[in-house]
Amino acid sequence: MSKVKYYYDPDTLSYRKIEPQKSKRYRNITFFILGSCLFGFLALIVLLNTNLVNTPRELSLSREVKNYELQYELLNKKMEQIEEVLGNIEDRDNNIYRLYFEANPIPDEQRKAGFGGINRYKSLEGFNNSEMIVSTTKRLDIIKKQIAIQSKSLDEITKLAEEKEKLLMSIPAIQPINNEDLKRMASGYGWRSDPFTKARKMHYGMDFTAPKGTPVYASGDGKITRADNNSSGYGKHIRIEHGYGYLSLYAHLSQYNVKSGQKVKRGDLIGFVGSTGRSEAPHLHYEVWKDNDRINPMNFYYGSLSPEEFENMLKFANQENQSLD
Repeated sequence: MSKVKYYYDPDTLSYRKIEPQKSKRYRNITFFILGSCLFGFLALIVLLNTNLVNTPRELSLSREVKNYELQYELLNKKMEQIEEVLGNIEDRDNNIYRLYFEANPIPDEQRKAGFGGINRYKSLEGFNNSEMIVSTTKRLDIIKKQIAIQSKSLDEITKLAEEKEKLLMSIPAIQPINNEDLKRMASGYGWRSDPFTKARKMHYGMDFTAPKGTPVYASGDGKITRADNNSSGYGKHIRIEHGYGYLSLYAHLSQYNVKSGQKVKRGDLIGFVGSTGRSEAPHLHYEVWKDNDRINPMNFYYGSLSPEEFENMLKFANQENQSLD
C-alpha cells in the first residue's frame, strides 16, 4: 500500500492530502520502463563484449584452444627428445661409422638446413597462434629432413660395411697349410740361394715343407683363374683372383681339387702338396700379388696364426737359406 502524503495549507491553517495526478503517474511509469530497458540494453552490450559472460559455444571453443595449446607444448617436448636422440645418432654416424669406412662426414649445415623458395607456411598465418603453429611446423619439417638424410647415410654405411666385409674375406689372410701338417717353413720371401744353380736369387714367395698329399687351402675368397701346368717352374699350380688387386698362387702341387672358373671361399680345400715343376723336394710354394706386384706373404697371416706362431715363422722366414725351388 502506497504512503499517503500531505501538505500544509497556510490559508486554511490545516494539512491537506496530496492527490497524485494520473498523467504525472503514467509519465513516471513510462520513464521508469524506458530507463530500465535502456539500462538493460547497455548492460547486455557490455556483457557481450567482455569475458564476464560467455556462451556455451564460447566456453567450448575456449577449452578447445587451451587443449590445443597443451598438445602443442607436449609436441614440442617430444620434438626436443627426438632432436636429442637424432643428434646422438648423427654424431656417431659422422665420428664412428663414416670415419671407420673412410666416408666423408655429412656437415650440420646440410643435415639441419631449412627449406628455401616459396613460403611453405603462408596458409598457417593470420591466426591468433600462427607464430607457434609455424614454428612447430618448421621444426617438424627439419626433423623429417634430418631423418631422411640419416636414413640415406645408414643405407650408404650398410653398403660400405658389406663391401668392407667382402674385402676382408677376399684378402689372402690365412696360412695355406695347417700348422699340424707342416714339417717346417723352409724358406721365406727375399734373396735366397737357388737350389740348382747355388746363385743368389730373389725368392718371391714362401716355401712350406710338408709330405706329398698334404691338403692346401684357399687363403681368401675368390675365383680360380688357373689350375694347370702351363707356367714355367711352378709345375701344377693354382691361381686365385681375390679382387681388389689381390691374387694368390699355390705351386708344385701333386693334384687339384678345383678347376678354372670355380669360386672358392677362404679355407676351402683346393689341392695337395707335391713336387712338380722346378722343385727339389715336396713343398708348397706360396705367393701373394697386389696390383701385379709380388709382395711378402708374411704380411697376410693375421687370420690363422697366434702371436707366438707368427714370431717363430718370421724368424725362419728372415733366414737367408736355400729355397726349395
